[in-house]
Amino acid sequence: MLFPTLDFGIFFLVVFAVIWAVSRSNEWRKILLLLASWVFYGAWDWRFVALLIASAVINWGAARIIDASDAPGARKAVVTIGIIGNLAILGFFKYYDFFLEQLGVLLADFGYARDLPLLQIILPVGVSFFTFQGMSYLIDVYRDRIRSESLLDITLLMSFFPHLVAGPIVRGADLLPQFRQTPKLNRSMVAMALLLIVWGLFKKAVVASELSVNLVDPVFFDPAAHSSLDLVLAAYGYAVQIYCDFSAYSDMAIGIAALFGYRFPRNFNQPYRAASMQDFWRRWHISLSSWLRDYLYIGLGGNRGGLFMQCRNILLTMLLGGFWHGAKWTFLIWGGIHGGVQVIETLWRKAGLPGLPKLLAILVTFHIVTFGWIFFRADSFDSAITYLGGIGVGDWSNGMTTPLLAGLIVLGMAFHFTPPLLAQGIALRLRALPAPLLGLLIGAAIILIDAMRYEGVAPFIYYQF
Repeated sequence: MLFPTLDFGIFFLVVFAVIWAVSRSNEWRKILLLLASWVFYGAWDWRFVALLIASAVINWGAARIIDASDAPGARKAVVTIGIIGNLAILGFFKYYDFFLEQLGVLLADFGYARDLPLLQIILPVGVSFFTFQGMSYLIDVYRDRIRSESLLDITLLMSFFPHLVAGPIVRGADLLPQFRQTPKLNRSMVAMALLLIVWGLFKKAVVASELSVNLVDPVFFDPAAHSSLDLVLAAYGYAVQIYCDFSAYSDMAIGIAALFGYRFPRNFNQPYRAASMQDFWRRWHISLSSWLRDYLYIGLGGNRGGLFMQCRNILLTMLLGGFWHGAKWTFLIWGGIHGGVQVIETLWRKAGLPGLPKLLAILVTFHIVTFGWIFFRADSFDSAITYLGGIGVGDWSNGMTTPLLAGLIVLGMAFHFTPPLLAQGIALRLRALPAPLLGLLIGAAIILIDAMRYEGVAPFIYYQF
């Protein structure tokens, strides 16, 4: 069930009406939201609803044991077992076949080729997101940052449908306190929520889909068949596509949650205006980058232990962050590029060398990010090398990019240089409008976007992670 579809629109309206009809009972409200979330998730495959419930039970049970224990050794043992349980779920479904394939290649290289038990496992939608949410909750309870909560609240934390399949990764510390209170809805929340939903719909249905279907997908499918100019413009197009696609999902998730009375943290902050790779990761997929910082980088030692250890931890964090996206060498390379450049930036800064002028730094950072996106989007390492080789050929004839596509690339980049608080300013004006007029404007915007968009709706890119 995709956000920008009629099916989801009907589903949301029904759930919205039911939830606010029982708003006096917070417990019934949460129960109905949980059931609705399972219906939403089960629309892909009902079998994986059981996996979602099992994951929640593991984290709830481990957290209760940790909270009830005063023995440091026992608490550490339980949190370790709980983390292993989460990683086992993620590892089996996402990486089992990959590691077995690599083992098969290694055995063949040493003359011990074997038929290994590949299972062709179906990847549950959103498994990376809900396992990371479970682990962060468990670790926060272990660190005494939050207390353990009821099974209902933990299951809803991990199952809440607005952020279930593609984030943002909402931590227990952000959402669980909200579950304890009966939510209230005001005009400011409604105005901002509707604005985010319509804005996300435009970015996904018009910008991302058009670039994907008519430029990015054809060029990346067969890079050898396209000119150097097509390859360069498709790389720029993918940079805009993945931003518009993923930030659209986050905007819509934040807006939908707000209409139920819950606040999610911001997940994007104009990432292509970053002046360094470290700045980029403070702006891009903020819920993941902050998760990696707080639970992986700091867990590895952070910047303690000297410069070498700091650089090692940065590189390991980004490599593992790349591998989190999927069981492909190209994701590891993408993470290595981001980690390697951040190591260089750290060494540069420690050496006291002068930084680049701001505009030049933004241009350099954007092109490093775009270079990395080629590996991220390519089907294989060989395909990425073919892509880069094609750019070096020097054939600058245009075979793919229409004025509309070029305009969408420019528009997608222009989004990054609008006033940072533009959306809040528009929402403040919208909240002053009479409800019928606001509804009419939102309805007209949705109809206009529907008329502009490419036929059909492709899944969001981050559904595959």
